[in-house]
Amino acid sequence: MSFLNNCRQFTNLSAMKANFLQRINTVLPLVSDLVHAHVAMYTFSKKENYFTVVSEFEPHTTYNPIKQSLIGKEIPKVQEPLIDKTIKFKSKYEGQRELDFGKFYQMYTIPIVVDYEVIAVICFEINYEDTQTRGFTRLLKTAFIILENAPKKADNKMYRAISSRDGIIITDKNERIIFANMVASRIYHVLGVSNLLGCHLFDRQLTLHIRKETILPRCPYEKEIEVGNLVLIRRDIPINEAGNLLTRIVILSDVTEIRKKDKELKIKSAVIQEIHHRVKNNLQTIASLLRLQARRSNSMEVKEALKESVNRILSISVVHEFLSQQGDENIDVMEVTKNILQLIQQNMLDSHFKLETEFIGETIILPSKQASNLALIINELILNSIEHGFLGRNYGKIGLKISQSDEAYIIELYDNGNGLPENFSDLPTKSLGLQIVRTLIEGDMNGSFDLYNDNGVHAKIAIPYKFLMESEVDV
Repeated sequence: MSFLNNCRQFTNLSAMKANFLQRINTVLPLVSDLVHAHVAMYTFSKKENYFTVVSEFEPHTTYNPIKQSLIGKEIPKVQEPLIDKTIKFKSKYEGQRELDFGKFYQMYTIPIVVDYEVIAVICFEINYEDTQTRGFTRLLKTAFIILENAPKKADNKMYRAISSRDGIIITDKNERIIFANMVASRIYHVLGVSNLLGCHLFDRQLTLHIRKETILPRCPYEKEIEVGNLVLIRRDIPINEAGNLLTRIVILSDVTEIRKKDKELKIKSAVIQEIHHRVKNNLQTIASLLRLQARRSNSMEVKEALKESVNRILSISVVHEFLSQQGDENIDVMEVTKNILQLIQQNMLDSHFKLETEFIGETIILPSKQASNLALIINELILNSIEHGFLGRNYGKIGLKISQSDEAYIIELYDNGNGLPENFSDLPTKSLGLQIVRTLIEGDMNGSFDLYNDNGVHAKIAIPYKFLMESEVDV
């Protein structure tokens, strides 16, 4: 449930006050991680003399035992004396809470005031050991500054959570570094900077090793920088009051290994694309040789057999052509079918024959192996329509319909041709094309295949989702 829905459901806050609190709520993930605190926003419940919690966040920068969510719970005022005191005196307070037997947590509260009225209280609950760490007071003070100066249009991404592997640097209003955690110090130590404290954030000493700097798309506050042998994402969060800088928080995320892996994947993808390109070329070479052989043959039966073989080879080459043009190993079934129809029109149809095509339904993306099988299946069914369904005609229509059931993708290929013989189901299947279709669908894809009359021939293929999921795992 969204923050505003929580406010509507559990409180009597006006829309204006709820929207104001949403600004505060946007910065809470960052604040929670800065001070290693469970952070909750308390406000007045609909029930008199009760509080409720409309938002809470757990830190990602320290271990915190998972507690039951407080959102929407009605909490008697007498159980939260520090919250009540904060509202009454409109001031920050510090206290303790025993959450586990014999284990105390430090509590820090800050009131949220609108028009001289406290409408909510932000409560920090922090493990006592975390409050004794170096720089905690500075972090807490920074958290309060962020809450007191939350921007009107806060970007969720800017104030997103921090991980324990991120470096944190905090400056004063003059951009002098007043805090740097161990991760940030370690990063700069690798670059030859022994002590960050007191340095100006944009000192030549700190920027000396930057080789490349890129502002990330749609994130003007984030840059990807190459420093020495490191690749870092630098998130810059200035906190201003009336246009004047109060403090600046810089989050450094080391993405060196991620970028190395990205580069390796790009190289691998390029190699795979080149392989698909070569396979496509080899298949087309084989098809050309078969065409040459067909021209030299005097037997019409041999010519037709070679012509069908050429089309089967080219239908598979269509899939490899798609794969050679994109980095993804997945194929759009509708696009493959369109290309196969185009190939058949070029290679199998007389110039005077008019073929109408129809494509209906959803997009199905299949892994390359299944797409290759399906391309061969569709090729055989289309050839069957052209050779038998449109015999003695100069016009025909072939359509493809794609849909989904609860358990499978449904692919239907149909024509408006002569249809199947009346006793088709009782006849032995001598057609190599239909044997290929059944073998691939029922044997290789664990699917089902039906062929029946419906104003022409209608082929219905069902490919189970379960089979596709298992295939992806095998890959």
